[in-house]
Amino acid sequence: MTAAGSVAPVGPRRIVIVRHAETVDNAARVWQGHKDTELSDRGHEQVEAAAPHLAAYAPALIVSSDLRRAASTADAISGLTGIGVRLDPRLREVHVGEWQGLHADEVRERYPEVIAALDRGEDTPRGVTGETRAQVAERAGAALRDVAGELEPGQTAVVVAHGVSARVATSALVGLDQDVSDAVFRGLDNCHWIELVEAGKSFSEVTRWRISGWNLGPWNV
Repeated sequence: MTAAGSVAPVGPRRIVIVRHAETVDNAARVWQGHKDTELSDRGHEQVEAAAPHLAAYAPALIVSSDLRRAASTADAISGLTGIGVRLDPRLREVHVGEWQGLHADEVRERYPEVIAALDRGEDTPRGVTGETRAQVAERAGAALRDVAGELEPGQTAVVVAHGVSARVATSALVGLDQDVSDAVFRGLDNCHWIELVEAGKSFSEVTRWRISGWNLGPWNV
């Protein structure tokens, strides 16, 4: 609700989806999944560089995965905006099952069939007992749709997630086939983001969203 005498925001709604800053496990090439990992020294530098750019979007809402690496990134944005962070476990990274905590080379050596299936584009569970891409898209996509539904005209939300969860949630929101998304878009770098802008309603009165920027960061905005 707008206070008396003030002007309501106008224009399209916007969602900025950020991948968390680098962690010690990212730097060591260790599979994380739901493993809670601290930011590396470089990660803290990335947050310091990116947070002012993300705060400049003047978010009305900041939502983050509840994993520490995402929440720490969100807290830096919150500190510059005064907007509190809401944690949503649906934004967590893909669960990687038996791969969690293993080095990337060890995973390739011990699980060649699963890696080969993923390389062929098959949506097999990560780490044998983990999640599929479709399962992540269902939960993270629902979280992103909830964020979109909370925004008033002209408002922006900043959402902090992970490499896989950010990409599949974005694809789910804009209605892009996940296989096409895999083929077309490169992965997000740490502390880089996707910008989504509301594009009006379709003939069926369904709100459409468009990708207006991909892998944006402090050095290319």
